[in-house]
Amino acid sequence: MTLEVLLPFIAIAAIAGYFQTVTGFGLGMIVMGATSGLDVAPVASVAAVVSLMMLTNSAVALPGKLKHIDMPVIAATVLGIVPATVVGVLLLDYLSGSAASVLRIALGLLVCYGGLSLVLRPRQRETLSSRTSFFISGVLSGLCGGLFGIAGPPVIYQCYRQPLAPVAIRNMLILIFAATSGMRTLFVALKGALDLEILTLTAWAIPVVALATYAGRRWPPRLTPIAMRRLAFVTLLLIGGGLIVSELS
Repeated sequence: MTLEVLLPFIAIAAIAGYFQTVTGFGLGMIVMGATSGLDVAPVASVAAVVSLMMLTNSAVALPGKLKHIDMPVIAATVLGIVPATVVGVLLLDYLSGSAASVLRIALGLLVCYGGLSLVLRPRQRETLSSRTSFFISGVLSGLCGGLFGIAGPPVIYQCYRQPLAPVAIRNMLILIFAATSGMRTLFVALKGALDLEILTLTAWAIPVVALATYAGRRWPPRLTPIAMRRLAFVTLLLIGGGLIVSELS
C-alpha cells in the first residue's frame, strides 16, 4: 500500500465522515465518487471499505440518539435492504470483471442523482408513508448499497418526504446505512473477499472517520440547512460529473 494511495484516501475519508455526521448522508457518495475519479483503488475494494467506515460512523454518531427514531419504519426498510444488498454484491462481482467502464458511469450517475435529490427537495407529506413504501425504498437502497456501498439516494428521498424533525431524519438515515453496511460486510466476509488491501485501507480509515465523526458532533458548521444542501449538491455533482466525463472521454 503506497502513500500515493493512502494519503488521498485518508483525506477523502475525513471529509466524508464529517459531512455524514452533520447531514446524515454523503459518506459513501463522497468516498466512492472521489476515489473512483482519482483512481485510488478498485470500485469493489472501496465499496467494502465504505461499508466498514459507515459502521464506524454510526457507532460514534448514534449513541443517545435512538429515541428520535421510528423503529417500525426502520424495520420495514431493513426488510427490503437485506435481500437486495446480496443481489447488489453479486451484480458488482459480475460487472467488475466484464463491464468496468459501465460500472463507473453508473456510479457517476448515482452520485449526480444523489446531489440532484438535495435541491429537487420533495414536497413533505402530512402523514407518514406506508410501511410498503419504506420497504420498496429499502429494496432500491439495498441494490445501490450492494453495488457501490452507497445506499443513499432512494432512502434519502423517501425520508425527506416524511413529516419528521430534521434530527429524526438524520439519525434514521445513519441507522439505515449502518444496517445496509452491516449486511454487505457480512456477505462479503462470508465470501472470503475481505482481502489485505481492504483490511489495510479500513485500518487507516476507521480512526480517521471516528475522529471526523466526533468533530461533526462537537463542532457542526455554522451554515443554514439550505447552505449545507447547496454545498452538498455542488460537491456531489462535480464528483459524479467528473466520473462520467472521464469514462466517456
